[in-house]
Amino acid sequence: METFVGKSIFQKLNVGPIFYFEKQENLVKRETIEDPEQEILRFQTAQKEAISQLEEIYEKAKLEVGELSASIFQVHSMMLLDEDFLDSIYHMIRENHVNAEFATGKTAENFYTMFSEMDDEYMQARAVDVKDIAERVISILQNKGTDFSFVTEPVILVAEDLAPSETVQMDKSKILGIVTRHGAANSHTAILARMMNIPALFGVDIQKSWHNHLAVVDGYEGRLTIDPSEEYLSKVEIKRQEEEQKKKLLSEMKGLETITKSGQKVHLYANIGRVSDVAQALLNDAEGIGLFRSEFLYLEASDYPTEEEQFQAYKRVAENMGGKRVIIRTLDIGADKQVDYFHLDKEENPALGYRAIRICLENIPLFKTQLRALLRASAFGTVAIMFPMIISVEEVRRAKEILEAVKTELKNLRIKYKDVEVGIMIETPAAVLISMELAKEVDFFSIGTNDLTQYLLALDRQNPKLDSFYNPHHKAVLTAIEMTVKSAHEQGIWVGICGELGSDLALTETFVKMGIDELSVSPSFIYALREKIRNID
Repeated sequence: METFVGKSIFQKLNVGPIFYFEKQENLVKRETIEDPEQEILRFQTAQKEAISQLEEIYEKAKLEVGELSASIFQVHSMMLLDEDFLDSIYHMIRENHVNAEFATGKTAENFYTMFSEMDDEYMQARAVDVKDIAERVISILQNKGTDFSFVTEPVILVAEDLAPSETVQMDKSKILGIVTRHGAANSHTAILARMMNIPALFGVDIQKSWHNHLAVVDGYEGRLTIDPSEEYLSKVEIKRQEEEQKKKLLSEMKGLETITKSGQKVHLYANIGRVSDVAQALLNDAEGIGLFRSEFLYLEASDYPTEEEQFQAYKRVAENMGGKRVIIRTLDIGADKQVDYFHLDKEENPALGYRAIRICLENIPLFKTQLRALLRASAFGTVAIMFPMIISVEEVRRAKEILEAVKTELKNLRIKYKDVEVGIMIETPAAVLISMELAKEVDFFSIGTNDLTQYLLALDRQNPKLDSFYNPHHKAVLTAIEMTVKSAHEQGIWVGICGELGSDLALTETFVKMGIDELSVSPSFIYALREKIRNID
């Protein structure tokens, strides 16, 4: 019996034989062509076929994982029409007289490197998407394809890597688990695995010799066990039965009110990063969206997203949530979330630097564009606006003045919008200490415990060397949260938590007793939190 550790993507346990999937690599040779324009036409034919295939995959994915998650493949189609991507391919073919396969592969390699070297983990994960669309085009040019019909019985699929399109093409009834050497938690492959309820481990030192060996994939512990002993299998079976029982109990929480035995109500909301995440929020019975990280619209774009692009995204979330509250955080770029086209200066200490509301208050046109989109979207649901990284009353008042100016502009243009709640993130020690004054200016607080812990403890949460010092249960952190709750309630506003501590079951009762009105967490934590809260006296 051997055990290997990886990054878990979905908390589930399965047992079965391993199928080692060895991809047929597209061997691309550089060839000299005589007619560049004819070669470009050849590429364009393959490009059209690739888009057609992606449309078919999209339709299949809608049935498997829902429309919002399936939109990944619409994004892939858009990437195949990206001007920068195409210009690079066409330029290479025309200037170097190379074949379409080579130009496509080389361009994808350059884009892959560019994404991989970005500081932001989400953008790093997009490198896999570039590779996926390029492989599809090259396969068409070479008259090849990926066929998963060889998987005829339930297996744990082991591979060096899997593309999103490969993941969704599988028959999920035949896939007990996915284990790969490469991959990231933010990749579309990971997102699809979660949506398909398949336990997946990334970063495992896989071996071809495992093929046909019995294995256990444990998404709870992040372990793959090869040739498990009878004793271990017995323990796994007990754990699986407990898992099924817990799943049944949690499913019984659907539709129930999140209320303690003594009658204290706590709202359970979901944190999302993009429009497609709404499906998971609804699936897990979220009462609303407590944090929509709008910066992902900027991180995923090659230039500043337009007002219309932002409006369509916010509108879709508001509409899909069917009138439930949707709290959208304004742009939080900076620190660990860098965007090239913002042209931000390199800083010695970016976590304390030019970021979030500071950028918005300095770049009024940028801020107004987002606020216009948010207000327009408010006509289609219940939208609330939240400002991040606040340290002073003056910042809040200035942000509200700009918001009021945008309302006036929309009113003069006879563009509909609703009155929206305005809140702020409490994520700096300064905001905690003046929370009584800040509470007079806004409708709600949302405590961002990730940054608040970082700043209170003077610990860079991006530095792995400090993990042993990092203590989110530190008395200073809990005292700051309690102080914030007290200030909010004394001024008659509600207060929530949207940081990682919100899903920490060890602190749930503490937060409830403090008087926290709302917890906003990753969708998968909602049922467990509801069960926990309903059992608090």
